[in-house]
Amino acid sequence: MVGIPDMKWSLGPFQKQVDEALQAWKCNGNTARLWQRDVALWSGADEANWLGWLEIASQMLDQTADLVAFAQEVRDRGITDILLLGMGGSSLCPEVLAMTFGQRDGWPKLHVLDSTVPAQVKRFADGVNLETTLCVVASKSGTTTEPSVFCEFFWAEMQKAVGASAGNHFVAITDPGSALEALAKERQFCAVFKGVPEIGGRFSALSHFGMVPAALIGIDVQAFLERAVFMCNRCSADTSDEQNPGLMLGLILGVLAQNGRDKVTLFTSSTLWDLGAWLEQLLAESTGKNNLGLVPVDLEPIGEARLYGQDRVFVYIRLQDDVQTNLNREIAELQDAGHPTIELEVADPLALGAEFFRWEYATAVVGAVWGINPFDQPNVQESKDFTAQLTQAYERSGELPAETPFLVDDQVAFFSDATNEAVLGDIDDLEGCLGKFLEQIKPGDYVALCAFLDMNEDVVASLQELRHKIRDAFGVATTLGFGPRFLHSTGQLHKGGADRVVVLQFTCEDELDLPIPNRAFSFGVLKGAQAIGDANALSSRQRRAIRIHFKGDVLIDIDRLSGAIVRGGI
Repeated sequence: MVGIPDMKWSLGPFQKQVDEALQAWKCNGNTARLWQRDVALWSGADEANWLGWLEIASQMLDQTADLVAFAQEVRDRGITDILLLGMGGSSLCPEVLAMTFGQRDGWPKLHVLDSTVPAQVKRFADGVNLETTLCVVASKSGTTTEPSVFCEFFWAEMQKAVGASAGNHFVAITDPGSALEALAKERQFCAVFKGVPEIGGRFSALSHFGMVPAALIGIDVQAFLERAVFMCNRCSADTSDEQNPGLMLGLILGVLAQNGRDKVTLFTSSTLWDLGAWLEQLLAESTGKNNLGLVPVDLEPIGEARLYGQDRVFVYIRLQDDVQTNLNREIAELQDAGHPTIELEVADPLALGAEFFRWEYATAVVGAVWGINPFDQPNVQESKDFTAQLTQAYERSGELPAETPFLVDDQVAFFSDATNEAVLGDIDDLEGCLGKFLEQIKPGDYVALCAFLDMNEDVVASLQELRHKIRDAFGVATTLGFGPRFLHSTGQLHKGGADRVVVLQFTCEDELDLPIPNRAFSFGVLKGAQAIGDANALSSRQRRAIRIHFKGDVLIDIDRLSGAIVRGGI
């Protein structure tokens, strides 16, 4: 095992190729070119316009006093809860902060809403006292559908709770000149924090999109940003390339993927368990294009080495003082079995600031190694366009376009396009349909579970069990994403990456629905349109995809799917 401070790796036969890639990088002066924003390092497109994240940590350090003062003002007002309304890059960093740091003594609790599932929206609304809640609406463009409808819903609810002073309970984080900024001024939000147009959403963790929520819940943002600046300096052209932690991570991931090891399987110390949610978007949306892509595999419990194919690289992110004997031993066993591993040591939770920068830099390096633009997301728009067509059709007719399932077994209905239906043939039961569909799995594939379901504890546990049974039965990587949040994350990879994905999409009947003020459709209709829209986008890319719709008890029907795999009929 070789490495640098706070990073070690064991690559086996791939070490030679990483060494060659490092030598080529050095000969071309690529680290300096990256900092000089040389677009030829990537695809020669508009990459130079999206590199504001390189300096944002040091710029934000100059604003920490203002952030802390605002946070203290909010605290002094008696605010007990922060409800962040966002999606993708605007919500995932705050979620990681909330899950990692929890509620700090004497500070508000942070809740992050990024779902259009009616039951989930209602649970968030019911879970706070709006009179002592501050709503933070976060959207770079100011027009993203989900934050927009969240804002309308909670604005109406806040008006019911506090009347004309509703604006005092709202904050906006958005790019200058956006529609959200205009709305915030019109409604007299208590504050508007400006984003940086040269920073894309998934690279915005160290900007206002991450640091405003951090300050509001009492995180020491100065210490957080100082650690980020330290990592930034370690990744600069003033550091030797061999000792550059972002560069080495990016080179390793890029070279391994070129050799078939593209399933980046993440393990962390328990305190950092949610970091993978942020890494999923960063890696998948940045690299999942041009029939390439890193496939982040998050929250998959470690298994025996025999369960894994020759497409894995394992990344272990460990707190310095965290001694997890079993996990350490299991990582060592994977190394002994010949699997490449990377170990990152994190000093303390505040060092997440450094990790955000390290991984952003590494992702930019992967893009350079592959010659792609890591800052765009060309296929995300496809699902949005299909969804818009469906909601517009609903506004005209009062209903979504009718669909006919090709199979109904008890309370479970199956939908797909003509190509996938033809592969399944004349199947008349759930077990046979699932079995025939999963027979398409090939070595090097991954199975993506895409659930437009309530992301509650029981549903998460049931789908986790299902994905692990699929992994054990077929020896392939699995991912689990909840809609619509995954549309802004791994959704790019599913459509723009290599044709190595097998998609199980899940939808259900909604026991309740919620209207969206000033819209002709409800949350339930929007969620349904997003699910169908994504299915249509997958179909347009000729992906192996099937939609499984639960009409009855979701947990019982997921258990039926798991049982079918366990019984060995698949």
